[in-house]
Amino acid sequence: MSNAIITINNLSKSYRNGKTEKKVLHNINLSVLPGQIIGYIGPNGAGKSTTVKILSGIISDFEGEAMVAGYDIRKEPLKVKEHIGYIPENASLYETLSPMEFLQFVGQLHGLDVSRIEDKAIRLLELFDLKQSAHDRMNTFSKGMKQKVLIISGIIHNPDVIFMDEPLDGLDANAVIIVKEILMQLAKEGKTIFYSSHIMDVVEKISDRIILINQGIVVADGSYEELSQGKDTTSLEQLFTFLTGKSDHSQRAGEIIDIVEQ
Repeated sequence: MSNAIITINNLSKSYRNGKTEKKVLHNINLSVLPGQIIGYIGPNGAGKSTTVKILSGIISDFEGEAMVAGYDIRKEPLKVKEHIGYIPENASLYETLSPMEFLQFVGQLHGLDVSRIEDKAIRLLELFDLKQSAHDRMNTFSKGMKQKVLIISGIIHNPDVIFMDEPLDGLDANAVIIVKEILMQLAKEGKTIFYSSHIMDVVEKISDRIILINQGIVVADGSYEELSQGKDTTSLEQLFTFLTGKSDHSQRAGEIIDIVEQ
């Protein structure tokens, strides 16, 4: 697909633990168009975070090809990083810095003018209810406050592609709503969102396209309407259960309760 913003061809990745090798991605092939919100879902250990880290240039040891924003991630990782934002679930924030200092650092890495960074940062911090803490050390921050700073750092340079790996962890309800609106509006402006999460209701509501990966293999790819057609499901959560072959949740819950109550 010539106009794709993300292209993955035969992407595979293995990890070695001593003499044992475990393959976590198996020949994945994907093309993503500009302006799409991709909901990238799967069970724990399916390979979601590994995929995101490869596409973000964090993991360089992989098989196959990956192109982002027209650049080969293996050959030109710095060029790719100029065009992307990355918002992980957990990341080092240099917690002895303040949000303003951290955002100045990130902005300068992306070549933004210092005065422009400061203006954008203070306005974004205010919209995320963090203006009053703009100059406080982040080692005093809650998980949710740190996550807000991470989200701002991933979008402050106006990237073409935003990779998000469980970005809502720790956020309060109002912040979650704001982030959902941000993503939908960015997509309307032609930005591409690659969103990996376990929160099915959010993925269902915001995604144009849902990609389900299970044991390192893509087992479903399409809109929620396309994937649920002909299946007796009323939500993405139920569809996820159906496609991953895990249908004994109620039974397991009952067994857990039985053990607890003994």
